[in-house]
Amino acid sequence: MTTLYHRLGGYDAISAVAENLLPRLQGDARLGRFWAHRGEDGINREKQLLVDFLCASSGGPMYYTGRDMKTTHKGMKIDEADWSAFFAHLNATLDAFQLPRTERDEVIAFVLSLKADIVEA
Repeated sequence: MTTLYHRLGGYDAISAVAENLLPRLQGDARLGRFWAHRGEDGINREKQLLVDFLCASSGGPMYYTGRDMKTTHKGMKIDEADWSAFFAHLNATLDAFQLPRTERDEVIAFVLSLKADIVEA
């Protein structure tokens, strides 16, 4: 069976998803605060870490060098409303890429598996 990484279209496709999703999150009235004081270099590094994380987590050949999700998000006070706003943007991004139902369901299940490590309040 091919990996989710390959079924999603590999590195370029996953990178394009991150390229679409991050500006949505940064421009959101509720979520933008998480990027408000970040410079371009920090945002670019975060984008690359996101791509590496998604590629590695979906069975791709990338090696993720970042911190685990719990450590990364600790102290950010991400709450249920933040999670819901993020999830709406994720769904809009997946819609924009017309992801097939099977792959979409796998992506959603994976993201949901991270919730306990990300949502604090």
